[in-house]
Amino acid sequence: MGTKGTATRARLIEGARELLEAHGYAGTGLNQVLAASGAPRGSLYFHFPGGKDELVTAALETAGADVGAALTGLADDAPDAVALVQRMIDLFTTRMVESDFTKGCPVAAAAVDVAATNDRVHEVCTRVYSSWQRELAARFTVFGRAPETADTQAWSVLSLIEGAILLARATRSRAPLDRARASAALLLKDD
Repeated sequence: MGTKGTATRARLIEGARELLEAHGYAGTGLNQVLAASGAPRGSLYFHFPGGKDELVTAALETAGADVGAALTGLADDAPDAVALVQRMIDLFTTRMVESDFTKGCPVAAAAVDVAATNDRVHEVCTRVYSSWQRELAARFTVFGRAPETADTQAWSVLSLIEGAILLARATRSRAPLDRARASAALLLKDD
């Protein structure tokens, strides 16, 4: 695939990603992706012969990798587990506020929408969330937690953040994220 083909594929993935985050799987149609990406119709099935599910999984994998990279960057500069998690929450809060509460977690809308009924989407959501959990657990271990404690706390933190994102979108308020930020300090305090 040449440079033009690579760019077209990337535009299709980015268009799908933006629409998935804002509207979920059911609210993201292929015609909308084509309009958002500016890609020609024929390029969609050339790059994604598996259709919508193949495009959606590519978009979710890309979004998951981007959040994972951001998490790694935040972790590299964080002095402790609380600061790391609060910085993650700040990242999601900024995304939500700047998008007027249409964006938050780039995986959550699709996960809630169809992960229970679509095996391909389920698998990619599981991989993405598990990768974030492993990265958090590894960082928590570096910050002095026992591996089992780090593993449990990492899942708890992801649950806290994802729940706060859902509530913030539902209420169109940053308050749930601000409360999650405070709760993270309680959850991760050293005993």
